Amino acid sequence: MKFKFPIFLALFLTLVSISIGDEQASVDKFRPFLKASSYKHYIDTFNANDAELYVQFIPNKDAWDFLENNIPLLDCPDKTIEEIYYFRWWTFRKHIKETPEGYVITEFLPQVGWAGKYNTISCAAGHHLYEGRWLADHKYTSEYSKFWFKKDASPRKYSFWAADAIWAVVKVSGDYSLAKQLLPSLITNYTAWEKYHRDTNGLFWQEDGRDGMEESISGDLQSKHLGYRATINSYMYGDALAIAQIAGLASEKKIADLYRMKAATIKKLTQDILWDPKAHFFKVLPRSSSTTLSDARELHGYTPWYFNLPDTDKSIAWEQLMDPKGFYAPFGLTTAEQRHPKFSLSYEGHECQWNGPTWPYATSVTLTALANLLNNYDQTIVNKKDYLNLLTRYAESQYLKRDDGKVTAWIDENINPITGDWISRTRLKKWKNGTWDPAAGGKERGKDYNHSTFCDLIISGLIGLRPRPDDVLDINPLIPEGTWDHFCLDYIHYHGHLITIFYDLNGQHYGKGTGLHIYSDNFEIARTDKLSHIIVSLKTDH
Repeated sequence: MKFKFPIFLALFLTLVSISIGDEQASVDKFRPFLKASSYKHYIDTFNANDAELYVQFIPNKDAWDFLENNIPLLDCPDKTIEEIYYFRWWTFRKHIKETPEGYVITEFLPQVGWAGKYNTISCAAGHHLYEGRWLADHKYTSEYSKFWFKKDASPRKYSFWAADAIWAVVKVSGDYSLAKQLLPSLITNYTAWEKYHRDTNGLFWQEDGRDGMEESISGDLQSKHLGYRATINSYMYGDALAIAQIAGLASEKKIADLYRMKAATIKKLTQDILWDPKAHFFKVLPRSSSTTLSDARELHGYTPWYFNLPDTDKSIAWEQLMDPKGFYAPFGLTTAEQRHPKFSLSYEGHECQWNGPTWPYATSVTLTALANLLNNYDQTIVNKKDYLNLLTRYAESQYLKRDDGKVTAWIDENINPITGDWISRTRLKKWKNGTWDPAAGGKERGKDYNHSTFCDLIISGLIGLRPRPDDVLDINPLIPEGTWDHFCLDYIHYHGHLITIFYDLNGQHYGKGTGLHIYSDNFEIARTDKLSHIIVSLKTDH
């Protein structure tokens, strides 16, 4: 991968300009910068508007107590983003489930027939781990990670970037014992993917439905919907790199070297075979074909950047992101380019179609990939303004106008990108005899759907806390200069420290100085006048 050359000079200058905080600051118990009680009204409103049909480990009545003690607090001038941030944490805790084998995280609240043990589904498990890693209590993601490698857990029923997601978890906690403990299981899992889903051409294949993307344009190219997809190959690339990192920490050099070689092979094959040089996009190659790629650009073609796989020259693919004939639409990113003749927003047939509707799952992957692009690549095609634009639209789409006319925060399955209608909800509530069908998941199947991220996009993307394995704090906000005059992310549990990040343009909002400030355990460890990239050691003497 070719990274930005000028970034090293910029980082050096930033490090030189860092100001160390007042040595007289209190060393007492951490004092949150923000008052948690200021945000309780969001949770009270969500509870009041909720018909609590399915209760798991943390009921609504205990939601605030749990969230107050577990989530980073966000304060920002965009109250839609702020509300949906708290809403998504409120829905996430609904999915924490206590089982005889530890805590798991569910995708659907009602029992669904296609789920596995304890109603778990591996399809969005990577999203669950990326989102849940920011909880103060790491036992939930730790036990969930271990669950997937216990008997009858079915981690390969759907595509799942298991090793990468677990590596993402431990990069936040700073405790690598979990990853080391699971290393043999991660290798066994990877080997099984190679045995059953890799062909002699070196590429991995998957059915579009088992990729979580059924009824896609590319999937319809053959009867069993099988293809060499950028999704599964990117997941395996990410997992190979994660295994190599974990093996290195475990002093298993031969394993680390082997998996770096595996990653390099997948990277080359993905770029050589799945990249369409004319369309400038990663596409699906049907398993029945040796040469002819799908003629459709599909949003999952951005998945390689989720793992920083592509070389810089492939950045041209991002020209399609903000194009109204490509993926850009009023209520979010479409799952297929809108210029394609098979682009569809159908209210007939399968309730889960990936040939046009907006899916929060795919939006999450794309925005994570975009944050990586903006942080790690030298390109001028998309910028911070585009990231904030798309994140804002994503937030604005997460509402529902109820039958009584009241508008409430909402997350469901798929969205009509033109009207904002939740398609599967509209259809499923009349699925059988004019009402909900138990066989299709029962009443309000997609309500509070846990199939995507949002909070992680705020923390690691917009605010810009970029997790890394060493004791260094890397913060690069993707908020365009002059857009927000203040923001704060507080009570972040990171590498055994409590971190606060705040920005105040003129010093009047928080009354603690101008510019971007970084605190660790009550001490200011870095400050810059503008919204710029900061890298600072967490071991700075106070």
